[in-house]
Amino acid sequence: MPALLFVLYVVVEIAALFAVGQLIGAMPTILLLIAGSAAGMLLIGSQGRRVFDQFRRAGRGEITPGTAVADGALVATGGVLMFVPGLVTSVVGLLLLLPPTRMLVRPLVTTLAARRFGRLLSRAQYRGVVIDGDEVIDGVVVQQYSPTPSASPTAVPQFYDDGHGNARRAVGPA
Repeated sequence: MPALLFVLYVVVEIAALFAVGQLIGAMPTILLLIAGSAAGMLLIGSQGRRVFDQFRRAGRGEITPGTAVADGALVATGGVLMFVPGLVTSVVGLLLLLPPTRMLVRPLVTTLAARRFGRLLSRAQYRGVVIDGDEVIDGVVVQQYSPTPSASPTAVPQFYDDGHGNARRAVGPA
C-alpha cells in the first residue's frame, strides 16, 4: 500500500507540474515553486509562534486545549508538506498554514481525532484506578501516614484500611 501511495503521489505531482507548465510556461512554473517555498517558510515561522502562543493560552485556560492541539497538528502537517517536493504538496501545505483554512479544517481534524482516540480508549486495559463516589478532591500531602504505633504504651495503633484488609478503621468509630 505505501508503494502504491508513493506512485500515486509521483503521478499527481508530475501531472500538475506539466499542466501548470503548459498553462504558464516552464520558467514561471519554476518561479512559482520557489515563491511557494519561500512563502511557506515565512508562514511556518509566524504560524509556529502563533501555535505556541495558543498552547500558552490553553495552559492558562483562556482557550480550549483541543483548538491549540488541532492547530498545532495542522501547522506541523503544513510544514512537513512544504518540505516535500512538488507543486500540489506545496499548495496543500500553504493552505494548512493559513489561519482561515485551518479554521475550516479544524472541526474535521477534531472529529477524526476523537473517533480515533475513542477506539484506542475502548481497547485499553483496565489499570485498576477506582474513583469512589461522584467527586474527586485535589489535595496536597502535608504529612505521610506511618502505620507504626506511637511510642506511648496506652495509645491504640490506628491503621489505614482501604476496605480490602482486616485492619481497624483509622477514622470514625472503632
